[in-house]
Amino acid sequence: MMDKSSDSGALTHEVARDPRRVHWMELFFDLVFVAFVGQLARGIHGDPGWAEFGTFVLLFFPAWWAWVNIVSVVNLLPGLSSRALGIAMLAAMAAASVMAAAAPGAFGERAWAFSLANAAIRVVLLILWLYQHRGNSSETPWRIWIYNGGTAVLWLISASLPLHIAVILWAAAIVVEVGMMTLSARLWPDRGIGGINIEHASERLGLFVIIVLGESIFTIVTEVSDDWGPGAGLLGALGFLVVALLGWAFFQYGTGTITAGLERLQARSDFAGILQTTLFMPFLLVVGVTAIAGAIATAIPAPYEHLPFGSGISLGGGLALFYACNAIVSLRYGQPPRAVLPWAVPTVVTAVLLIPVSVVVPAAVVLGLAVIVLLLVTAYVEIQRRRRHYPTS
Repeated sequence: MMDKSSDSGALTHEVARDPRRVHWMELFFDLVFVAFVGQLARGIHGDPGWAEFGTFVLLFFPAWWAWVNIVSVVNLLPGLSSRALGIAMLAAMAAASVMAAAAPGAFGERAWAFSLANAAIRVVLLILWLYQHRGNSSETPWRIWIYNGGTAVLWLISASLPLHIAVILWAAAIVVEVGMMTLSARLWPDRGIGGINIEHASERLGLFVIIVLGESIFTIVTEVSDDWGPGAGLLGALGFLVVALLGWAFFQYGTGTITAGLERLQARSDFAGILQTTLFMPFLLVVGVTAIAGAIATAIPAPYEHLPFGSGISLGGGLALFYACNAIVSLRYGQPPRAVLPWAVPTVVTAVLLIPVSVVVPAAVVLGLAVIVLLLVTAYVEIQRRRRHYPTS
């Protein structure tokens, strides 16, 4: 007869999570990125120029890259217990919180804190990757020690250096990680990207986009609350429609193709395609959504004045970036050009044309035009989907 105490001990060490689904602690970790996106987005409100846009992208990418690394290693660790996952997520969340708090002054007096936070996240990643390696290979994990151990040292050293030298080390650390991940996917896919759990990756991407869209809605509500009045209400309603239609496009059309698309790429061992559509293209899509939210926030206090040129770029460029990314990913997943280009090309071109229009007509008119464009592309896609599902005789 089996001893109940030994049976209880065995149960204690069982995996307490479904590796195909996103764990609650992963969602809890994502909350810090609401703060991070909000912190950086403030820098592109008003009339941002190249310096403001560049600062936004340069500070956002390290955070995004840390996020995709956390997602990747958790995805590749199906045996990681719920307790161990929770500890890792809390540690990464603490470091990411410092990154978010330091972000507004990361190119100034808070550069040391931004550096130390990035170093801490790399230490968390180093431990997780070493754990993943232990269960899959007996070779010396030199790539892991360089990938996150070496880059953690670069971030740590940069905390004590002048800013103009520190940013060089930041860039070097990111280049090393991006280059090694790309090379690893090409040379050793069986030890990494080849074992990706498609269901988990798809759900993780969708939930992160929810975070970013949620931050956009929060920004709109805050601006309307601060500038209460008919004009602000009108712009708030138009801004809400823009964000709602972006969400509709992504969750009604995009998420349905992610799983099938990734499975198609995995079946033909197109690991470069998996990297592109899960690591790099979503970053550009998120940048586009955040830029749109910045333009809407700028428009709400002054609904009957034209947008500053920088905000016009944020609105038109953000919309173009959002739909261009969706189109590229759709094509990469194997959808035929004849199904993608008819909605993608007119939408991207029209979005770009909103930039010069925004400096000569009131902000309310520009947002109204943006809503019309999004309604038209949504109607077109809906009609095409219905035709495919209910073909006429």
